[in-house]
Amino acid sequence: MKISDFDYQLPDVLIAQEPLSARQASRMMVVDRVSSKIEDRMFTDLPDLLTPGDVLVVNNTKVFPARLLGKSETGANVEIFLVRELEDQVWESLAKPTRRLPPGKRILFDRDLSAEVIERVPDGKLVIRFAATGRFEDVLERIGKTPLPPYIKRSDGTLEEDRTRYQTVYAKERGSIAAPTAGLHFTDDVIAGIRARGVEIIEITLHVGYGTFEPVRVDDLAEHRVSPENYEIDDRSANLLGQAVAERRRIVAVGTTTTRALESCVANSGRFVAGRGTADLTITPGYEFKAVNSLLTNFHLPKSSLLILVSTFAGRELIMKAYEHAVAERYRFYSYGDCMFII
Repeated sequence: MKISDFDYQLPDVLIAQEPLSARQASRMMVVDRVSSKIEDRMFTDLPDLLTPGDVLVVNNTKVFPARLLGKSETGANVEIFLVRELEDQVWESLAKPTRRLPPGKRILFDRDLSAEVIERVPDGKLVIRFAATGRFEDVLERIGKTPLPPYIKRSDGTLEEDRTRYQTVYAKERGSIAAPTAGLHFTDDVIAGIRARGVEIIEITLHVGYGTFEPVRVDDLAEHRVSPENYEIDDRSANLLGQAVAERRRIVAVGTTTTRALESCVANSGRFVAGRGTADLTITPGYEFKAVNSLLTNFHLPKSSLLILVSTFAGRELIMKAYEHAVAERYRFYSYGDCMFII
């Protein structure tokens, strides 16, 4: 298949620029893979759509403030987006403007943080070595900005509320440069309602990296590869997931990152195994899901690896129909947008 098969037209006005006043107030489209029925619901209906015995799996990764604003030696404004830690205080990064940051260039962010460009890498990223007064992580927490996606464009930039709203209520393990956005709708009350239905909630960890949202750069999906990301499943979670499979109970994944971790685990080991692993699957049409039965997900960018994953799960024609319906019904799209529950 071609990447152009996963394109759609979206009016800019439907791209959510800010979170709703209440997390749980999002709309939720319910898509049935068997009947192809599409239904408009609210996210607060989710507990009613779950069945006692279901296992709901969430990604408890925590976003860190990976966006830094500084100045070069000449006084020019510089923006650095941390992508991947290579060694202590050395990061592969995206930068603006890249052309003005050759190797050897120094950047000043704060009295407690400076950096030097070490090298350029072929895909346009930079390798940058930081020098911090005190712990680098502490300085980053103080001066770093929430790494909002580029399609969120505001005249006033990052809002203070982004620190909490671009974070799930169950976030624990620090390490992501982007939020697992399907989880942003949950509140403690919704979680309590799900548990009251007799549904087991399991936490796993996959730190969202650049590979999750990196653009697809090939026309033929047979040539497409999503960069690996690390995940971790603890003993309790692995045992409960294994029991659910043995008892033919439904596994409901919250988000594409959760889905990729679970599918990678089963693909690599043939079953759910506790410990750390590598989510190295590139899920494209033809892949047969072995772990996940239902999926809660937000609406994704055209021609993205996430849209391809969701389309593989539910079928391209049904998902394209669902997206057409979402545009017509003026759903809110992307990170701060509404969600879809595929059953």
